[in-house]
Amino acid sequence: MSDIPILTLTIFIPLIGVFFLLFIRGDVDFVSKTSGYVAQLTSIVTFFSSIFILMNFDYTDPNFQFIEQHEWILNFVNYKVGIDGISLSFVLLTTFITPICILATMNSVKTRVREFLIALLLMETMMIGVFCSLDLFIFYLFFEAGLIPMFLIIGIWGGERRVYSAFKFFLYTLFGSIFMLVSIIYIYFDTGTLDVEKLLNIQINKDYQKYLWLGFFASFAVKTPMWPVHTWLPDAHVEAPTSGSVILAAILLKMAGYGFIRFSLGLFPDASIYFAPLVFVLSIIAIIYTSLVALVQRDMKKLIAYSSVAHMGFVTIGIFVFNKQGIEGSIFQMISHGIISSALFLCVGVIYDRMHTREISKYGGVVNVMPKYAIMFMVFTLGSLGLPGTSGFIGEILVLIGAFKFNYWVAFFAAIGVILSACYSLWLYRRVVFGEIINDQIKSLKDLNKNEYLILTPLLIMILILGFYPALLLDLISSSAEKVSDNMLNYIKIANFVK
Repeated sequence: MSDIPILTLTIFIPLIGVFFLLFIRGDVDFVSKTSGYVAQLTSIVTFFSSIFILMNFDYTDPNFQFIEQHEWILNFVNYKVGIDGISLSFVLLTTFITPICILATMNSVKTRVREFLIALLLMETMMIGVFCSLDLFIFYLFFEAGLIPMFLIIGIWGGERRVYSAFKFFLYTLFGSIFMLVSIIYIYFDTGTLDVEKLLNIQINKDYQKYLWLGFFASFAVKTPMWPVHTWLPDAHVEAPTSGSVILAAILLKMAGYGFIRFSLGLFPDASIYFAPLVFVLSIIAIIYTSLVALVQRDMKKLIAYSSVAHMGFVTIGIFVFNKQGIEGSIFQMISHGIISSALFLCVGVIYDRMHTREISKYGGVVNVMPKYAIMFMVFTLGSLGLPGTSGFIGEILVLIGAFKFNYWVAFFAAIGVILSACYSLWLYRRVVFGEIINDQIKSLKDLNKNEYLILTPLLIMILILGFYPALLLDLISSSAEKVSDNMLNYIKIANFVK
């Protein structure tokens, strides 16, 4: 294994697929069909590559594994990659979701299919690179480069307001990242290295930690997204094609949550303790406010988008309570939300492809003509509201336990979000699936086809497996999460002793 650059291969296999896609020639139908096969094969190979890493991963070792390092630019930038249990869980999520997105693309994207698939594969490389980077500059490059294909996906293949939404997405996220870049440059001149492993063992100057923390926070808060810089997300989701919405909700939002754990807690522990109350306030506002906003939405995609902001509020609370339950819960919640939100957006895409509208009032009585779809949609909805037996319950209950151990008021206000989540989720399901058929178009709808079964079934299975057997994921992340938690709790003890 030491002679195989398995992480580099996993990161860049999608680029090999992009290379082949560029040379496909023929008429439009041939190019679209062949591109789909090539992209799907590439994404499946990438997925099995990540499974190979999982099979050779030591669950009990909390340190980074499969480390690869090469000097790059005048010793300022080193290409260094490696993973721990936390990183690997997100790599697996990325490689699991991407083939599903590519399969869904063949239903929802009708023009420039090859170019769309190239954008998806480019994003896959960038996203895997984010989770594997052990150099701050390399992390920043992957983190920001993922903006470009997503910007194109929204701006070219989106809805009527696609240009506005694409530029709003790009400007919001780019503006926040400028501050992170400034912080990275300062860290280099202060410590002489951007090596994450070394930085985790270096005490960065406490006098400047708060400013550096805020620089990273500006980027991560926008991408999470936290209130009040969340407004780009509903617009982006509404205008993006189905596959774009899936990638955005499932993985792009999780890069910021991963950044909070790896860098905000890892590099700036004192500042993280100092700013934790701010994070709690913003997270609780996000959970309650965006849940209430979701209740009055008329567009299905926009409702799910606002629910994503609320669910990510649970994630940031779990991270900043610093104990093992909270951090494990936040990671579990991100993985679970990535699967559930993907399924919900795909369910919306299924009926949008038939009805060409996402307006909730246009639906009703869908169960009468699409019973199999209604069953799948029901499981995904119950997972979103955190029903026991689904993956959504495990993440939320761990976060609430961790929050209660830290401060019961934080747990109390976060729990309000669980109630509100049930309200808007069940409200959406009742309006769309139950009731009388008031729209004659619905009477002619056909139930799920084979391709749609193939897309939704893996998501359904994973939601139930993680719900009934959460150890499948918890065993993977436990030792790494415990290391992060122990480090933070030690800093809290030292801070209390100094006081």
